[in-house]
Amino acid sequence: MRKFATALLSLSALLFVLYSGFPGKTKAQMPDSNAKRTPVLVELFTSEGCSSCPPADLLLQRLLAQQPVEGAEVIAFEAHVDYWNSLGWADPYSSPRWTERQTEYASTFGNDPYTPELVVDGRSNFVGSNAREAHDEIGKAARQPKAEITITPQTTAGNASPSFGVTVAKLAGSNSSERPEVWLAITEDGLRSSVSRGENSGRTLTHAATLRSLQKIGSADANAAVSYSGVSQVKLDSRWKTENLHVIVFVQGNKSRQILGAASIPLKG
Repeated sequence: MRKFATALLSLSALLFVLYSGFPGKTKAQMPDSNAKRTPVLVELFTSEGCSSCPPADLLLQRLLAQQPVEGAEVIAFEAHVDYWNSLGWADPYSSPRWTERQTEYASTFGNDPYTPELVVDGRSNFVGSNAREAHDEIGKAARQPKAEITITPQTTAGNASPSFGVTVAKLAGSNSSERPEVWLAITEDGLRSSVSRGENSGRTLTHAATLRSLQKIGSADANAAVSYSGVSQVKLDSRWKTENLHVIVFVQGNKSRQILGAASIPLKG
């Protein structure tokens, strides 16, 4: 009876930890949602043709939905690479541009591109399904100084493409030898695919924050009190569901690839 009671208590404790979605983090320990958080940009390089990618896709969904890291506001996107497309299944959300972005990171980190790969704030990379490492690296990134970014929707007439005012406050932690770049991304939630071929044949895959567009909108002045200010227009595809779209703006070093600030708002507030 004593062994049974001990086993039951152990099972209960295990289920409680699993319920939280992250190793060692119980529901009672979840961070206060009202506390001030530092934005951290998390990029997942993934593919629907990769059998080891779905767990990483689900991890990214949990990071966004649960915001489990104390002091961190997770801002994220899934970048679907295209180098799996010739192996049985052409990922409908893939782009050679996202492959190029991953290749640039690979050059910085000194590794070959692979899936699934998580890149946290341009500072660290690791296997995209590793929840414990994701938790640790996001926590480290949240302790780095970040520039405050404000995104303001602009009034547009008729069917004109939406425009957004972007202001970036004084940069902190910028390397004087590089030119900080300001980027604007559009992501879409709620996408799914019924995969009929390739390594994930027969599976229905779900996605959050799928990268739809990414454009450089300017450069930031590391010495100015307001390092960047401007208005950018965004061209939307009629196939995208506007109610599921988010606008992300981030500042990134052009050499170090480190993220110096990030912000996100729904396309339609």
